[in-house]
Amino acid sequence: MKLNKQEVVQALKTITAPGAGENLIDSKAVTNIMVFADEIDIDVRLTNPSLQARKKLEVTIMEVLHEKVHSKAKIKINTKVETPAPAAPIKGQPIAGIDSIIAISSGKGGVGKSTVTVNLAVTLAQMGCKVGILDADIYGPSIPTMLDLEGKRPLSVNVDGKSKMAPVENYGVKVLSIGFFTQPNQAVVWRGPMAAKALNQMIFDADWGNLDFLLIDLPPGTGDIHLSIVQSLPLNGAVVVSTPQNVALADAKKGIAMFTQANIDVPVLGIIENMAYFTPEELPDNKYYIFGKQGAENLAADKNVPFLGALPLVQSVREAADVGRPAALQEATPIQQSFTEVTQNLVTQLLKRNTTLPPTKAVAITNMVGCAAVK
Repeated sequence: MKLNKQEVVQALKTITAPGAGENLIDSKAVTNIMVFADEIDIDVRLTNPSLQARKKLEVTIMEVLHEKVHSKAKIKINTKVETPAPAAPIKGQPIAGIDSIIAISSGKGGVGKSTVTVNLAVTLAQMGCKVGILDADIYGPSIPTMLDLEGKRPLSVNVDGKSKMAPVENYGVKVLSIGFFTQPNQAVVWRGPMAAKALNQMIFDADWGNLDFLLIDLPPGTGDIHLSIVQSLPLNGAVVVSTPQNVALADAKKGIAMFTQANIDVPVLGIIENMAYFTPEELPDNKYYIFGKQGAENLAADKNVPFLGALPLVQSVREAADVGRPAALQEATPIQQSFTEVTQNLVTQLLKRNTTLPPTKAVAITNMVGCAAVK
């Protein structure tokens, strides 16, 4: 019995490599094939599969080779598992053309952090500022929906001989989000290094142009994405969004603690209290404190950080987000006035921070021509 190496190669092309989406040959999982008379010796290199997956692959290889090459072939499989190199850390350097980078965070999900981010950005844009949003919520990107950008795709542009992504823009706000690269019903099931790599590309492989503000919409909590951002990017400061209820405030405390711990040391520009109270349309003078009263304001005083303002619980905010037209665009309304006041307070704290505190690898606000927020 004499075996043919080419037949072995063709047979292995019918087997998909774990996690690669390609066959064993094209994915280069098979590094060597030796054929001696009735013996087949195969070297397989895999990246971190489970023991069960590895054993299943070895059984599959043997079954396929016996079926497609020779039923009596003696097969030896040498499997080597290699741990992938960690994703390159996000570069700790200023981004050319961006004056101030502000992280918008929340300890708890569901407090309206992304809604606040979008409306802050739109308000700044209405004031004449150049604004961008980086949607860093890799696993639950919602910014494209809120800015009516679902289905859009960033274009590729040539910048100094390098291909870069051009952020998608609406309402005067430039946006990059992982939501532009996935289907609406597709779950992003990634480990930390892969998520960090995607984030890295959206930050440094993008042509943001000149911005007065880049707002980073962080995921809820204090996890891997937060560390990648706050330890490496030149953040001018962070904002914590919370509702007044104790459950949300407990997590907001953790968010403040993360930014202020010694090895991170990012100034907290302030706390925004979202869903502070409810005023029915038919009773415009009444305020109902559904989630508690002034909880975030009291937390700000307790932690000695600025209180940037309270935003009411208004049905039109939810409706506006769902249809992709932020509530801050609703002219001469109480909700627009609330977002304007909070935005002005945020910029005031940012200017104070850049004047009185040493930089955290940040670029001072210097060239905001036409940005009424800082006048």
